[in-house]
Parts: sequence; structure tokens; C-alpha cells
Amino acid sequence: MRYFIIAGEASGDIHGSALIDALKEQDGEAQVEFLGGDLMADSAGHEPLIHYRDMAFMGFIEVIKHLSSILGYMKRSKQAMTTNRPDALILIDYPSFNLKMAKWAKSHDIPVFYFISPKVWAWKEYRVKDIKRYVDRMFSILPFETQFYLKHDYEVEYVGNPTVKEIANALKIMRSPCEFCAANGLDAEKPIIAIVPGSRKKEIRDNLPTMLKAAKRHTDCQAVIAGAPSIDNALYNEVMGSHKTPVLRDQTFELVRNARVALVTSGTATLETALLGTPQVACYRMNGSKRLYWFYSKLIKGKYVTLPNLIADDPIIPELLLHMCNVDSVDMLLSQLLIEGPERQKMLNGYKQMVDILTDKDCAKTTAQRIIQQLK
Repeated sequence: MRYFIIAGEASGDIHGSALIDALKEQDGEAQVEFLGGDLMADSAGHEPLIHYRDMAFMGFIEVIKHLSSILGYMKRSKQAMTTNRPDALILIDYPSFNLKMAKWAKSHDIPVFYFISPKVWAWKEYRVKDIKRYVDRMFSILPFETQFYLKHDYEVEYVGNPTVKEIANALKIMRSPCEFCAANGLDAEKPIIAIVPGSRKKEIRDNLPTMLKAAKRHTDCQAVIAGAPSIDNALYNEVMGSHKTPVLRDQTFELVRNARVALVTSGTATLETALLGTPQVACYRMNGSKRLYWFYSKLIKGKYVTLPNLIADDPIIPELLLHMCNVDSVDMLLSQLLIEGPERQKMLNGYKQMVDILTDKDCAKTTAQRIIQQLK
């Protein structure tokens, strides 16, 4: 069968690659055309129709500035599907683009599948109407999404979470704590405070100073920063100022696993940290504005922001957002988690609860099976 897959971001390229592998494993005659990146290209055996880096426009202003390019990418995608009609269109997150493509495909009687739902439960809930109208089947990687969609009279299937498998594979090949410390010039006798300040420049500028100041209050520990692949050391040096701290690259999972506590910018990293079994404080300062906090509290729905809390529907990890993310607040929580005590144990117990909910399903394999079954 022929599959047309659209992933418009780096994370989508990772998940798309796994899905292509699973489709080819179960469908020996699978032909794949796609919008995505290098990982999907490796799995498919050829280059993408459009690379995701050419589509990575964030924010309203960026989209408006590049609207003609975006419309051109849509046109090319439609032409490709018209020329070589696929048996299925498979969409991966990236809703602003993908829901428009879903509408077009539906009008041309091409089955539409969505792998990894847009975060409509957090914002832009109105998109559920388009999903119900244009998407034949939704495959979710977050278990709480099944109940969310059910409230909208739309049934979705939870197929497992890819981070579970990713972390399990990473744990198998990790070095011992002593080997890790020796390889990176760290003191094996000193507890590590891992600082994971995000992968974007603004996130790092907004969060790293507060994280560092709180960590540096604990002179009996060593703070270590997880460096993002796309960020040059010059930015870390600039933001650190006098708080000189080691920056480790391509070792984030090992760093977090070997840390006593992690300070983590809210995002997928909070789920990764939970699966690695390290107590954490979730930080998301942005500019620390109370007005902005009020605005986002009205915009974003739900009790929680971080994935561990959303999955467990329980406040497993503390969420310090905007003006509440200050040095004293971070330090107070950090101090509680560094020692053996009820707060640390409660969080570790919460992690176990979260893991049970996630299960160990292989999401790419399950999704590929469901799509092929649906098309037969």
C-alpha cells in the first residue's frame, strides 16, 4: 500500500521514522512519500518531498511572514497525492498545517489517520470539530486523551507512549555512575543537581539563571547543565555569568539518571525525567509576569501543565510557572527532594503510578497494525 505521511517538526520526524519502520515491517510492499526529516528519510530510503526544517515557523507573526511558502508546501503536497494517490494520509501532530491537509484528503476520499494528537485539551479546543469531521482514526500517545475526546463523542485509541520505549532502551546501555562521572570530570562522591533548561534560546535565557542560583545554594552538590544540541556554548556562558557550571552534550538521559534531583523546564523532559526515576522540580519562568500568568491561566485548560501530572491526574511533581518560578521557591522544593524524606518518596511512588498508566505498548507497531487493518 501507499502511505503519505506529514511531520512538520523534529519530534514528528522521530515518531514518523518509527512508524515507517513499523509499516514496512508489517507491509512488505509499503511505499512511503512524506514531509519530514533525515530520520524519516533513513527509514523510507529516500529524501522527503519537503524537509521539516523548511516548515518550522512558530508563532502568529512567523506564520504570516511565510504564508506564501506554507501555501506552496500545501499545494505541492496536494499535487503529489493527486499524481500518486495514497491509500492513506497519516498526520503527526503539527495541527495548523495538518488539519487543512486532512480536510483536502477527506474531500478526495483518501482515508485520514492521525498519529499523535494535537494538544487540543490544553488550548484551541475548537479544533476537535475539524478532527471529528476529517480524521477517520486518531491514535493517541497520552492515555488521558481518550477520556477528553470521549466527552466530545469521538473515540480515540491509546497506543502507548514512545518515550517509554526510548528510555527503556537508553537505560540498557548506560554506564555506571562512577564511569559516567569519570568520563565527564565530575566528583563521584558529590550529589548531582541536573539542570535541564530547555532547547530554545528564550527558554534558556528565561529559566537557566533562576535554576542556577537555586542549585548553587547547595554547595555540597554539583550542578551540571544538559546542553541542547542546537545551542552554542556561547549562550550558556553568557547566561551563566559568574555561575560557571559544566555543560554536557548528548548525555541528557545519563545526566538525569545519575542526578539526585533535576530542575527541568516544563515539556517532554519532565516525562523523560520521571521515567528515568529522578525527582524533579518543573520550572517555566518565561518573563515571570503576573499578568502573563493570569492570561495563560485563562487560556490553558486543565489542572496541570506537566505530562507526569496530566497522565496520573495527580500533582506528582511541583509546577513552578512564570512569577512563581523564583529562586526561593525553587530552592525550597529542591531542598526537600535532596534529602530522604516524605516528599521525595511520594514523588517516586507517583512515578510508579504514572508508569502503570502508560503501559509498555509499542506505539509505532500498534498504530501500523491498526492502520493496515483499517485499510484492508
